[in-house]
Amino acid sequence: MGEENPFHCCATCTHFRVEKAPGGVTYRCSRLTYETRPDYRFQCWTPTERVKRLMETRQQPFDSE
Repeated sequence: MGEENPFHCCATCTHFRVEKAPGGVTYRCSRLTYETRPDYRFQCWTPTERVKRLMETRQQPFDSE
């Protein structure tokens, strides 16, 4: 198996949303419509541009899927 990508988590995905309500904060994947957590991982991960740049500067062979 290849190396695990340390950047791959919901909080670094373009679909990650924070929803604030009087009862508290929830996290949601706008693509899957699931409630999630920042540290969860799904196969549909699409990194933000900032994360893509960080991955490039680290020059590590991570698969973005």
